[in-house]
Amino acid sequence: QVQLVESGGGLVQPGGSLTLSCAASGSISGITTMAWYRQAPGKQRELVAGITSGGTPNYADSVKGRFTISRDNAKNTVYLRMNSLKPEDTAVYYCKAQITTAWSLNDYWGQGTQVTVSS
Repeated sequence: QVQLVESGGGLVQPGGSLTLSCAASGSISGITTMAWYRQAPGKQRELVAGITSGGTPNYADSVKGRFTISRDNAKNTVYLRMNSLKPEDTAVYYCKAQITTAWSLNDYWGQGTQVTVSS
């Protein structure tokens, strides 16, 4: 059984910062791509940032220069450092990981963590 557990969400003022974490656990043989998505009320889920197993990141245009994705392969954990937060960043943030177990390769999702940017 594989689980992804997110933490670090909360309420922050515009211009503030937050760091999200997502730790994978269970019968994991390997993890390839890890990513953060977000879904605002009434909108579709969108990719925020992704990172390969080798550490190559990619970002949505809306967060470039403000957000930084990183990962610790020894801890099976991905992070999202969010700076200069804007009200439009308000959403539920989900992590996703492509994980290999003994028998298969599948995408796994976390339960989501709420980020609210408001004064």
